[in-house]
Amino acid sequence: MHPMETSSGTLSRRGFLGVVGTALIAPHVSLAGRATQPARSATGDASPGFRFCLNTATIRSHKLPLPDEIDLAARVGYDGIEPWTREIEEFLQQGGKLADLRKRLQDANVRVESAIGFPTWMVDDDAQRARGFDQMKREMEWIAELGGNRIAAPPAGAYNPPVLDLKRVAERYAQLLEIGQSMGVTPQLEIWGGSANLSRLSEAAFVLVECGHPDACALFDVFHIYRGGSRPEGLRVFNGAALHVFHMNDYPGDPPREKIRDSDRVFPGEGVAPLTQILRVLRDIGFHGALSLELFNPQYAKVEVETVARRGLESVREAVKKALSAEMG
Repeated sequence: MHPMETSSGTLSRRGFLGVVGTALIAPHVSLAGRATQPARSATGDASPGFRFCLNTATIRSHKLPLPDEIDLAARVGYDGIEPWTREIEEFLQQGGKLADLRKRLQDANVRVESAIGFPTWMVDDDAQRARGFDQMKREMEWIAELGGNRIAAPPAGAYNPPVLDLKRVAERYAQLLEIGQSMGVTPQLEIWGGSANLSRLSEAAFVLVECGHPDACALFDVFHIYRGGSRPEGLRVFNGAALHVFHMNDYPGDPPREKIRDSDRVFPGEGVAPLTQILRVLRDIGFHGALSLELFNPQYAKVEVETVARRGLESVREAVKKALSAEMG
């Protein structure tokens, strides 16, 4: 997820080796190097325990009020919703009460899996960073009041050069985690593939390890893994317990990776992304979180909103079935 559209600095060899020698390494890999397989269900299918979530970016062009988005997610069959904090702010500015919204979520049996905001928490400028921390605290309060316990922590404000010192980023992320721990809301370190900072899986791994906090976790995205030049197999170094939400989408083969933009994203299964490989790796490392559909394609604004939401859920389910049922058959 990123509202705008360079390549980032690289880790040293020592830093990389430090990453792969830590507890973030997935515990599901056997001595023979093959990941252990999950148990089969009574139907013979793998049962990874994925949940299905609607990131409201997918339907934001339809301009539904947040309460209506919750109703839509429930009606279509999503387990959860991932709202943008701007929507929550708009709801409050219009006189809405978070207690009422929480009851609506509970009545609809829809959970807040995460939330998307853009606080400038990692930047070097002290004043800007302080504002970013204040924004994150405010948005964490909202999420907690809605019954949620996670929020995205992207490289907002650091999309363009200069490249930041990852050790300082790790220190700032640790501070953010401490605040989150006191509020019951965990910030998830998010990568943006086109960013000068935190564009690759390896950079996220370094920050998660270096911060030294037990709540350290990441928020990854099919599109951003590709856009940043990371290989999907790189996900194997992560423990699934450190991943709670994973953004689902797909992308076409053209434009090329360096020029592709968020608006080029398509429904899972309609592009060339290695979704089967990614979903199998997620299963193998013990990911049991939410697959959250996040799209920004302007063409979908021309389609009726329920059709978009329903097709999105079907496409994610189909991708999971293709990846896991076929292998276990």
